Amino acid sequence: MSPRTIDESIEVNVPVSTAYNQWTQFEDFPLFMEGVDHVQQLDDTRLHWAATVAGRKAEWNAKILEQHPDRQISWISEDGKKTRGTVTFEPRGDRALVRLSMSYQAEGPAEAFGSAAGLDARRVRGDLQRFKELIEGRGAETGAWRGAIASGQKTT
Repeated sequence: MSPRTIDESIEVNVPVSTAYNQWTQFEDFPLFMEGVDHVQQLDDTRLHWAATVAGRKAEWNAKILEQHPDRQISWISEDGKKTRGTVTFEPRGDRALVRLSMSYQAEGPAEAFGSAAGLDARRVRGDLQRFKELIEGRGAETGAWRGAIASGQKTT
C-alpha cells in the first residue's frame, strides 16, 4: 500500500507568531491532537511520541528536519510509525493560516480502513479545530522556541 497524504488547513484568529510559538510547544500536543497520549522533547531536534492509533498503542521517535520561525516546521519519523510532514504558517493580516501536510504508511487493516474511509483526514481537521480553539481561547501561547533548524541541525 502506498503512503497516504493528508493536507488540511485552518485560519486562526491570532498573529502568525502566536500560532507558530504555540505549535513549538510539542509537549502540549495531547491538548488538541486526538489519540496523542504523550510527546517528550528529547532535544532541540528530536521528539518521542506515544499515541493510540486505530485502537493500538504506538511509540516512535521523530526528527525535526526544518524549523523556521513563523514559517515552517518539517519532521520525519526515525523509527516505529512511518510518518513525515510539514506545518506552515502564513500571515493573514492579524490572523494566521496554519496548513498541515503529512504522509504516513498505514499499518494493519484498521489503519488501512481508516485511511480509505477518510477517517484520518477527519481526525486531522478535528486536531486543527482544537488547536484553533486552544490558541484563540488563551489568546497567547504557552511558550515559544524561536530557534532554527536546517537539514536536521540546529542553526541558531
